[in-house]
Amino acid sequence: MSATRTGMVAGALLALTWIVFGFWAFVFVAVAMAIGAGVGRIIEGKLDLAGVVDAVRGKRSSS
Repeated sequence: MSATRTGMVAGALLALTWIVFGFWAFVFVAVAMAIGAGVGRIIEGKLDLAGVVDAVRGKRSSS
């Protein structure tokens, strides 16, 4: 599945969640999707968790 199609499906899911269940359900689903995407990237090895933690703490990732 292409990135465009995946984005369209995610957008449709979020829109339907908002319409059917309301704003707070939409927010919950969006946060859950973001967490799931982050976990997936960590498992695939495409996201350096130590680098993310350093960035959140304000440390520079490059010198």
